[in-house]
Amino acid sequence: MDYNISMKKTIRIALNAFMAVMVIIQWVILATSIPDNSFMSGGLRTLRYFTVLSNLLEAAACIIWIIRGNEKIKYVAAVSVGLTFTVVMSYLGPLFGYPMMFVGPSLWMHGIVPLAAMAETVIFNREKITDRDNLRAVFPMLIYGIFYLGNIIINGIPGNDWYGFMLWGYPGGAAALVIIVLVTYRIGFVLRKLNKKVGVGK
Repeated sequence: MDYNISMKKTIRIALNAFMAVMVIIQWVILATSIPDNSFMSGGLRTLRYFTVLSNLLEAAACIIWIIRGNEKIKYVAAVSVGLTFTVVMSYLGPLFGYPMMFVGPSLWMHGIVPLAAMAETVIFNREKITDRDNLRAVFPMLIYGIFYLGNIIINGIPGNDWYGFMLWGYPGGAAALVIIVLVTYRIGFVLRKLNKKVGVGK
């Protein structure tokens, strides 16, 4: 095996192992913390947040890649955590304050892991990412969005609109879902174009 290829693979394995371990550690910290008024704190209720779910998807994708070298799930997971980063920077940060978004486990789940995952996909992905892959990358957000709105419709807004998307009522919430799906697709589009242009893993 070529030395450079071997080094790239070693670096990727180390990076994927690091991301998987850190996501699991940070989630355990969140899940075992005492519930308070801070963002994403306390118990299994942390699993209602797309931030946590997208990071756990990334951790699972890292482990699967180490074992089987599956690039497709890595791309889907990178898009998902990329959406987490984008929403934090453009919506949640201004709404709740950036200090809350980047402290403790949130620093890892909102910033470090998403940026590392996207950079890894852009630089090291070895397979061609297609239009169909780009559409598949939207599925995690679409499924979550349907669950989010469905839960609100069934159980009501109070206590269930933890992201504040219903501040403008049901039409606003539906519009937010459509916008986020489109943004997710765009993130995937940008990642695959950057991979095609600057990727060194092929």
